[in-house]
Amino acid sequence: MKKILLIDDSSLFREYLANKLSENSFEVLEAKNGLEGALKMRNEIPDLIIMEYYLTRKSCVEILKEKAGNKNIADVPVIMISTRIDREKILSVAQFNVKKFFSKPIKLDALLQTVSGFLQVNVEIDNSPCIIEAHFNDEILFIEIALGLNSEKIELLKFKITELAQLYDVPMPKVLIMFSNIDMKPADEGKLILLFNTILDQTGNKPRAVKILAASDYLSEFINSKPDFCEIDIKESLELAMDDLLGLKPDQIAHDQVAAEKILSRSKPVTDSQETIDLRFESEVRTTDEEGRVYPEAKIAVVDDDIIIQELVKTVLDDTDWEVSVYNNGKEFVNALASDTFDLVFLDLMMPEMNGFQVLQFMKQQKIDIPTIVFSALTRKETVGKAMSFGVKSYIIKPLKPESLKSKAFEILISDF
Repeated sequence: MKKILLIDDSSLFREYLANKLSENSFEVLEAKNGLEGALKMRNEIPDLIIMEYYLTRKSCVEILKEKAGNKNIADVPVIMISTRIDREKILSVAQFNVKKFFSKPIKLDALLQTVSGFLQVNVEIDNSPCIIEAHFNDEILFIEIALGLNSEKIELLKFKITELAQLYDVPMPKVLIMFSNIDMKPADEGKLILLFNTILDQTGNKPRAVKILAASDYLSEFINSKPDFCEIDIKESLELAMDDLLGLKPDQIAHDQVAAEKILSRSKPVTDSQETIDLRFESEVRTTDEEGRVYPEAKIAVVDDDIIIQELVKTVLDDTDWEVSVYNNGKEFVNALASDTFDLVFLDLMMPEMNGFQVLQFMKQQKIDIPTIVFSALTRKETVGKAMSFGVKSYIIKPLKPESLKSKAFEILISDF
């Protein structure tokens, strides 16, 4: 059995990695600081060392120098992990047989692939299509799940919830689980049980504090048939789910503003620590060639009167082979629909001549079905709800984040192609 030494001050991160490495038949040695790591390195002679750059009691450079002077371990490969990577760090350790640098938050599949290559041991991982995102706003944990269910990511979610609860100091959060673009069926029962057990165990909450946003007859039947989960409430409306979580009533003052703020924004961590666990896989961050092969003929429309937004979207998608067309208002876009078709539309709501809602109404009347991502500075719940009622795939709040635009485009195109 191959032996891996894991040196990191974070107990959560050690548990996270040790759990997955042990599942793949590696013997994992854990060290909670640099001094303990140096001792185990000398005494245990590992086949591989995975080490955080920033350590207490003994620095990583001191450990690497000691390793280089010991002929028994000098050739042991090292994987270095850090929350921040720069040229200076890489140069400081490159001479010590550091084979790979990873930045936190770690993408599990990339790390396991590297470990597999170094140790020549096959590592199994569930590659089922799945996107999971998790974030806090006040005392509500929002979990978004799209495309499918993946057992590896559900296991990662266990550690992610613990990490977020520590960062935001919310020991027992309320939970909203939002499913989209998933056709659930009986074959998913095992993963659903794992998912709900993970969420309930890690939040320490009772089922009635968990709400689900989904339109799935199978999921409703599944929840109602399980005594452990039957108190979890399923809603088909975002408004109803949020009202239950927040304890709001429709006639309360500022009802819409409060609900919208909870849905659309994120809290800031109460500590200076950073997230170390990434729920995305490296394989989801596609290279230009891979993107071109998956969607060689994708045509994208950007409908916005703001030239800066037009250029931002074009720049974000520049490393794909997608054809991007821009329109300054809804009227220009609607006229183009007479002779052209698109695979995806980025649509602003507030535009001159013809606004986004008028465009959505036109497409509905003409039975033109194009996946649409709306972006707007408007955050009122009634505005969001009105846009979603037209069947838009996503509602992104301005100012826009480039990584969010690209990831949403990938997610929607994957589900529609």
